[in-house]
Amino acid sequence: MESSKWLAAVASIWIQCSSGASYTFGIYSPVLKSTQAYDQSTLDTVSVFKDIGANAGILSGLLYTAVAANPTVNRGRLSFLHGGPWVVHLAGAVQCFAGYFFMWLAVTGIIHRPPVAIMSLFMFIAAHAQTFLNTANVVAAVQNFPDHSGTIVGIMKGFLGLSGAILIQVYQTIFRNRPTAYLLLLALLPPITTVLLMSFVTISQTNEDDEKKHLNGFSSIALVLASYLTAVIIVGNIFSLQLSVRITTFAVLIFLLLSPISVAISAHKEKSYRIVKYLLEQNSPAYEQNRSQTHVVDMGQSHDDYDELPAGADQERDRNEKKTPEWGEDMNLLQAMCTTGFWFLFVTTACGMGSGLATVNNISQIGGSLGYTVLEINTLVSLWSIWNFLGRFGAGYVSDYFLRSLGWSRPLFIAITLAGMTVGHAVIASGLPGALYAGSVIVGICYGSQWSLMPTIASEIFGAGHLGTIFNTITVASPVGSYLLSVWVVGYIYDKEASDEGNLCTGTHCFMLSFFIMAASTFFGALVALALFFRTRNFYNNVVHRRVAAS
Repeated sequence: MESSKWLAAVASIWIQCSSGASYTFGIYSPVLKSTQAYDQSTLDTVSVFKDIGANAGILSGLLYTAVAANPTVNRGRLSFLHGGPWVVHLAGAVQCFAGYFFMWLAVTGIIHRPPVAIMSLFMFIAAHAQTFLNTANVVAAVQNFPDHSGTIVGIMKGFLGLSGAILIQVYQTIFRNRPTAYLLLLALLPPITTVLLMSFVTISQTNEDDEKKHLNGFSSIALVLASYLTAVIIVGNIFSLQLSVRITTFAVLIFLLLSPISVAISAHKEKSYRIVKYLLEQNSPAYEQNRSQTHVVDMGQSHDDYDELPAGADQERDRNEKKTPEWGEDMNLLQAMCTTGFWFLFVTTACGMGSGLATVNNISQIGGSLGYTVLEINTLVSLWSIWNFLGRFGAGYVSDYFLRSLGWSRPLFIAITLAGMTVGHAVIASGLPGALYAGSVIVGICYGSQWSLMPTIASEIFGAGHLGTIFNTITVASPVGSYLLSVWVVGYIYDKEASDEGNLCTGTHCFMLSFFIMAASTFFGALVALALFFRTRNFYNNVVHRRVAAS
């Protein structure tokens, strides 16, 4: 099967499924802490560099813009050699290997224990690889499916959200209770997967029939995979599974991961069928007779219609008017930063993604203060990837549906999900029985939604030409918000409440005020998102809605 946008989508999905190692920090953080003799604050410092590396993707965006933002004519099977997303993939693979391999060397004692600053650098490099892989996959997908950008971004971000749960299943099947070996797996599996598949991720700017149907096929596979992982996680945390059972469940997981190729095969067959049908119709006698009649009619028509083309003066005026890009036209980073839309998205990202990261980074401590058992806390941590996926996938799909059918612009959905996060934070702050379960579901889904909605809105407002640079710059707001809320709100209040009892705090008062403050921050973000909605409403109604409705 020749390289196509569908094969590129499958390759991107598989790379996404292996590139979410930063979400599994809880697996190897205990061995990192014990072998390096870290205290909790030092381990938290290293984890901060993980968050910064996984979200500071400006370099990956600049690299993508340089090598793949303006795709040339498809040169066939060897077109990837002329530059493209593979360059960004390769840069990410190298960083992933280097970061996790040196951490593995340090943990196993092969090299002397590095200073905290050097270990933080290893962690930053390892997590920074994720931005390169994610940028190459997401932006290439948007360029391949511009009329279904919300859906394809949701699919790519959704599989990335599931990757944490997938990697944990690999660990529990092959390296159960061996976190040191898991670090070596992270140094090898994602880079090898990326290098093997990166040549298939190409840009094919063609429009095909039934694109939505095949994208729905990817979506269905993602939902089935998420449901299966949810069942496996819950059952695995309730029962002690035998090795044979774990191998069986892992084999089913591999089958589900391979299933997206069936969508690409189906799309390729339908495209081949349409080409053959078109060629047969062209060679039919009826087609030739109709073509001759049409030619005679055309010769008899007046040429007055050609006078409707704009004169040279009009063309020159049009070029002058377009020197300053408008909404929807390709903007570079500096042009985008001069717009209110960029900073509205930056603020909503800081409020939504920042508070979401602060929640997941402290969910174990929250559960401990509320009296949850270790089993219950582990279940919460494992299921976070599922709620994250549902938000990433669902927001793209739902926003696409309402944009096409009712003309609802996407910034409205950022406002809705941030309002939902406000409710989720308030539920957690209440400390009621089961509140952490319910609140983590709401916050997890709404947090994942931001990762799908923000890049899609950025592509629609600022164009896809420099999308990688622009949306990765906006993403910097995520670790900024996380740092402020985690260190200066959650950490400060927790230490203040626990000051009389050592380093531990028990009761609802440990996090109540912190989560009410985070609820206020997401409510403010919802108001900013509403301002963006009103600011771009006419553009979405007059440009975006008409374009997607006509596709």
